[in-house]
Amino acid sequence: MKSTLLMKTEAPISLNFLVYVQNIFLNRNRSRNEMKFPYITSKFEFREDFDMRYRELWNVVSKRIAEHSINFLEDEKNIIYQGLFAQDDNTLNEYNEIYRSFIVWWRSIAGGFSVERSVDEIGQQIYTDLASLLVEKGIQPQKEFIISYIYDECLLFELEPSSYYAVVSIRDCFMNYKGLVQKLQQSILLS
Repeated sequence: MKSTLLMKTEAPISLNFLVYVQNIFLNRNRSRNEMKFPYITSKFEFREDFDMRYRELWNVVSKRIAEHSINFLEDEKNIIYQGLFAQDDNTLNEYNEIYRSFIVWWRSIAGGFSVERSVDEIGQQIYTDLASLLVEKGIQPQKEFIISYIYDECLLFELEPSSYYAVVSIRDCFMNYKGLVQKLQQSILLS
């Protein structure tokens, strides 16, 4: 049997922005040695139920990407602000600073381009190993499989596999490779 796996990879700006905001939120209670990028010294006022709202937003955004493979941060900008930040003029200004900071980083060579390039080679290996595993098990994919890469881990909740769609951190690509291929296979089997 020949492999029929079609796989698309991308580094969605909207999910990566959510990781960026998550890290700012988590850095508030971390020691210097545990900090995540970006390190921002300002204290931002987040919603009390940040964790729950973050998960809800993540699910909405990732579902939209999985179903339509359209990824525009501008569409989610206000939804993210309203969902995660306390609502007043001061936090709106702070949020706009976070947003601009992210956009400048993402559009630089060190941002989105580096995220995508860092997984180029291993992405090819993922495709090869996943395609081989599916052939070995006699599984024929029914549609295109989409992988969204994020620059850092989603730490507020465990990412659940969904049908023909997976979100993968760069860290998982390099530190949890064997488990990653099995997890990706599960996404295909969920159909």
